[in-house]
Amino acid sequence: MPSPTPLEIATKAVIRLVKEEKSYHIELVSQLARLDKLKNEAATTTDENHSFMVKQEETAIQETRAVFQPLRLRIAAAVEKLVAQIASDEASATSEQLTAARDAVTQGRAIMEQAVKDATIVTA
Repeated sequence: MPSPTPLEIATKAVIRLVKEEKSYHIELVSQLARLDKLKNEAATTTDENHSFMVKQEETAIQETRAVFQPLRLRIAAAVEKLVAQIASDEASATSEQLTAARDAVTQGRAIMEQAVKDATIVTA
């Protein structure tokens, strides 16, 4: 099996980072649902540990949200590197490699556009 080309490596890096970002979104939604459930149970529970559990869930949500900014910076850097790699390997790469790379760039840019929208909503 031949070694992966720099274009393939850069493509897979962007795809991996995009998948990672999506998994953190899924985790955040799950954590928010658990927090809502815990808060709704507050009136009916006699568990002495309940307020601690709510605080722990809130801390986990904050930690998950803190992951997004550095991850999006890594995605932006990986997309930039992939665009440069596409430009340098365009003549020697196969059409499948170029298509996969361009698709990865599109996915990465979509994440960045969503990040801008999210930042606009938060600051508005």
